[in-house]
Amino acid sequence: MDTKQHVTVVAALNIGLGALGLVLAMIVFVVLVGAGFLIAASGDADAVPILTFIAVIAAGFLFITSVPDIIGGIGLVKRQSWARILVLILSVLKLINFPLGTIVGVYSIWVLMQDEAVQMLDR
Repeated sequence: MDTKQHVTVVAALNIGLGALGLVLAMIVFVVLVGAGFLIAASGDADAVPILTFIAVIAAGFLFITSVPDIIGGIGLVKRQSWARILVLILSVLKLINFPLGTIVGVYSIWVLMQDEAVQMLDR
């Protein structure tokens, strides 16, 4: 596989993980708010605002951490030089997300630090 294909795979992985994070954010929000309403139906009216607040925080965090992956992946597909730096930073942060984030992070760093990738994306 040549460097161009590796960069495309890194872009696809970042877009995919970002999209997965957005879907997860929606699921977390719906489940927590729904649980609040179910608990409220059984008599505890305080559950709705508390679980809605937790849902907004949790889903917001997932959203904020997922959008840069999608932006970086799209930038790599379009061969933008700024996308290489963004994805490298995100890849370092992904290393702590064991095991999937670690695998994607190591692979992304390996691909984007190669001289061919640097030259290709710095045009």
